[in-house]
Amino acid sequence: MLLWPLLLLLLLLLPTLALLRQQRSQDARLSWLAGLQHEVAWGALVWAATWQQRRLEQSTLHVHQSQQQALRWCLQGAQRPQSSLRRSTDISTFRNHLPLTKASQTQEEESGEQPLPPTSNQDLGEASLQATLLGLVALNKAYPEVLAQGRTARVTLTSPWPRPLPWPGNTLGQVGTPGTKDPRALLLDALRSPGLRALEAGTAVELLDVFLGLETDGEELAGAIAAGNPGAPLRERAAELREALEQGPRGLALRLWPKLQVVVTLDAGGQAEAVAALGALWCQGLAFFSPAYAASGGVLGLNLQPEQPHRLYLLPPGAPFIELLPVKEGTQEEAASTLLLAEAQQGKEYELVLTDRTSLTRCRLGDVVRVVGAYNQCPVVRFICRLDQTLSVRGEDIGEDLFSEALGRAVGQWAGAKLLDHGCVESSILDSSAGSAPHYEVFVALRGLRNLSEENRDKLDHCLQEASPRYKSLRFWGSVGPARVHLVGQGAFRALRAALAACPSSPFPPAMPRVLRHRHLAQCLQERVVS
Repeated sequence: MLLWPLLLLLLLLLPTLALLRQQRSQDARLSWLAGLQHEVAWGALVWAATWQQRRLEQSTLHVHQSQQQALRWCLQGAQRPQSSLRRSTDISTFRNHLPLTKASQTQEEESGEQPLPPTSNQDLGEASLQATLLGLVALNKAYPEVLAQGRTARVTLTSPWPRPLPWPGNTLGQVGTPGTKDPRALLLDALRSPGLRALEAGTAVELLDVFLGLETDGEELAGAIAAGNPGAPLRERAAELREALEQGPRGLALRLWPKLQVVVTLDAGGQAEAVAALGALWCQGLAFFSPAYAASGGVLGLNLQPEQPHRLYLLPPGAPFIELLPVKEGTQEEAASTLLLAEAQQGKEYELVLTDRTSLTRCRLGDVVRVVGAYNQCPVVRFICRLDQTLSVRGEDIGEDLFSEALGRAVGQWAGAKLLDHGCVESSILDSSAGSAPHYEVFVALRGLRNLSEENRDKLDHCLQEASPRYKSLRFWGSVGPARVHLVGQGAFRALRAALAACPSSPFPPAMPRVLRHRHLAQCLQERVVS
């Protein structure tokens, strides 16, 4: 509890330092105030992170007790009357009184009939704060100069850090004006700063939008940089921007910011393709770091290894209360009972179950993880897929991971093509099965290919048959028609994300759906087909 008094003291101190700096900013002799402000903020952050690390060590060494405390936290804060449960934290009693429910199918769900997973930032704030503090320290350890003054810039309105810290962003060296609501201003601030070491964006798909927009609006942005100040340095910077864009997308980030080391985005589901596209083109040669795995508005996993190429997450035993539902191989049927974190077995796959403290419901989130290691007594996992992103027109159940793998193999056979994004629709959603067998409508955004030949389109169906014997059998008997592939123009998926954000039940972080269940959302892509 000593953390908050220290942070309050810091809040009182920093504005004073900032005011002094503003009042005498013309005097170069007082530039040390900026350094002092940075040192105070960083010292407080390191102290707070050390305290959180100590708490994490204790909780992961005594997992059973930690989960008992998390369960007690859920039961005591419930608004729904459950008098018998509030007096007991027995796991069996808890499970018997609260059967498993399914979360809304995706963030595009518009009706309020199905129970929603937990989304209370207040309830999950401690986990978010822990992820942010430990993530910042881990990032600084892996890349020591990243958090120095003026070395980090955020280029989207949303932040990759699960919990905003209670002091101005530029205190820890972030370029730009904190709290700005203009994404163009954020990008311009970043472009004016050639010495950046880290680039931040809310999610990878948002960063992909930034780089696509940079190519489209590059000349306008260069003009704005040159016009912003008549001095020679900014004119030279505008010329550098134009020259970097003329050389194409591959390696663009390092041409713009030669000292850049890492890209920080929040892993929220459906981001793998954007990460792969960024890594292969615009952000080639850079490391990617996600401080946490987030779903349903809360932090579920902590990333303590920024240098790890594959994103691995520790499932912490504190609040929120997490259970693991074993996934039976080849089926989505649930097992007889959930497991606690200490009961997880390496190599096994589990669906995450989260208890909502407000409504006291046990929600199956649909997120499947595989246990790949351990941190003390807690599992370290890799995200695999989302069960609600399954395609099935005849009971074939093509999962998100299997479909993405098949699509990746197919695109690899399309000469010069790089997959940027994709979305799938079962034909009944668009009423496109009239006179034909039910099938998949697949919309892809590509780089390096402007038209799809029939031969290219057929390759996806062949890859799906190779990946799924059940799908191959249904195709052989004609029960399922061939997948239909459509190429969409630039901006199609940006329009889809805008439509998703407008949905009443849209959560944060904005996990990207790959299977669309509503016609008006599917039409966002259908209306932008170019081939």
